[in-house]
Amino acid sequence: MGSDREIDVFPPALIDALVDSRHIVVMTGSGTSAESGIPTFRDAQTGLWAKYRPEDLATPEAFARNPQLVSDWYEWRRQLVSKTDPNPGHTAIAALTKLVKQLTLITQNVDGLHQRAGNDDVIEFHGNIMLSRCTDGHPATGIQGDTESPPRCEQCGAMIRPAVVWFGESIPAAVLQRALAAVETCDVFFAIGTSAQVQPAAGLALLAKQNGATLIEINPAETPLTDDCDYILKGPSGAILPKLVSALKQTSDHA
Repeated sequence: MGSDREIDVFPPALIDALVDSRHIVVMTGSGTSAESGIPTFRDAQTGLWAKYRPEDLATPEAFARNPQLVSDWYEWRRQLVSKTDPNPGHTAIAALTKLVKQLTLITQNVDGLHQRAGNDDVIEFHGNIMLSRCTDGHPATGIQGDTESPPRCEQCGAMIRPAVVWFGESIPAAVLQRALAAVETCDVFFAIGTSAQVQPAAGLALLAKQNGATLIEINPAETPLTDDCDYILKGPSGAILPKLVSALKQTSDHA
């Protein structure tokens, strides 16, 4: 179900599914961050980085080959993130949390905007670009000096890297376990702003569907997931989610 027109009225069965839900899982992708002005990996690089493909920088091999280049690129991306703010889609998810029995938020994004919008417990599937960790395997407790790129760990002197999951790396076991546990118990699953192309995150929605959950997609474009969805709300999350939360709140107020 969906339309290219702006959505103002939602199917009653969709609202009922949210009202009756015991556990909702929301998974967000790069489209959610793009609405705040953060370029997706599929967007063209700009300025000094125009000649590089993100796939050639966000790998362990790239960091081993040229750690300063990769470190400088991530510092540039951190500056972009620091200048952006959560959008209405982010804040609507935080509001939805207060209207339903249980909501688990899983994000593929690394920018921390969900937390800044008021979401306290976020499963960060691919890590957080604003955090760092030591390449020797422990959290970065301190950084030596402030000019070297990449910086060095104060504890052991090893290089510091972003606390994100690079291409070719596995999702941390504890993170994957939390996500799978949520998906296995949810009865509603939202796929919001995700291309549904990056595994294993893309498989979470279909796993929820196989377990009997109602599958809802919010996205301006069709994805490989679209044909499997019970409800398709076509458009940006910042436009659709606040209206959906408002409709749900009105229903709850009259219950």
